[in-house]
Amino acid sequence: MTTSPSVRARPRRVGDAPVVRRSIIGIVLLISAIVLVAPIVIIFTKAFSSGIAAIGDSLMEPSTFHAIKLTVLTALVVVPINTMFGIAAAWAVTKFRFRGRAFLIVLIEIPFSVSPIVAGVAYLFVYGTQGLFGPALDYLDIKIMFTVPAIMLASLFVTAPFVARELIPLMQVQGTEQEEAAHSLGASGLATFMRVTLPNIKWALLYGVMLCNARVMGEFGAVSVVSGKIRGVTSTLPLQIELLYQDYNIAGSFAAAIVLAAIALATIAVKAVVEHYSPQPSSR
Repeated sequence: MTTSPSVRARPRRVGDAPVVRRSIIGIVLLISAIVLVAPIVIIFTKAFSSGIAAIGDSLMEPSTFHAIKLTVLTALVVVPINTMFGIAAAWAVTKFRFRGRAFLIVLIEIPFSVSPIVAGVAYLFVYGTQGLFGPALDYLDIKIMFTVPAIMLASLFVTAPFVARELIPLMQVQGTEQEEAAHSLGASGLATFMRVTLPNIKWALLYGVMLCNARVMGEFGAVSVVSGKIRGVTSTLPLQIELLYQDYNIAGSFAAAIVLAAIALATIAVKAVVEHYSPQPSSR
């Protein structure tokens, strides 16, 4: 007597075994607790160990408060520029076919493959006194390195791909049919973007902007090279944390660190909200 195909036992997959499933989950939770959760808990524990008043005093200390203001200023300049760059780059890559398109995609990816410190050193060799444009800038009495503009330039470089990386895959899937239909009905380029393209990419755009903003405020490597770490002048919040720690001001360094940690946690929370309300691709 043969067994009906409908009652045959399904072949057991490796992941179906309870011991395997529990082991994998346990390993992931353990690594997450050690690598991710523990540092965040320590930051907040150490910061609040001296009391909320001490945190306020540390953050209002002149050099730390200046570092916070400089970090916010850098984000206010860099994020809008890279948002516009990301939209333009994604539009060019997905809506047009032109020679050099693949090379443009490679250029967008470069900041992800280059160490931020290497990027900072490269800016020194371009805009520094002995750099490529150094003599010309010196002749014009223009100083870029070890100033606030240098911080913004380095931040622009390291965060350039974030918005474009979020938009390009989505816009490739969406294609060009809707934009072509809008053009055929007489819509201008701006109207097509505002009424057709933007509503379709708004969630990915918001996610890319959040990632860009978080990276700008937390950038250390490239900024540490081009800023000179001048306390109260070109020291951003991540650099100020290092300076405070080197001065054995542990309470002040942890107080400043919770600002960046809070930004990271807020980014995660907003990301969860965005993913919850963003439309999920339908399965075919």
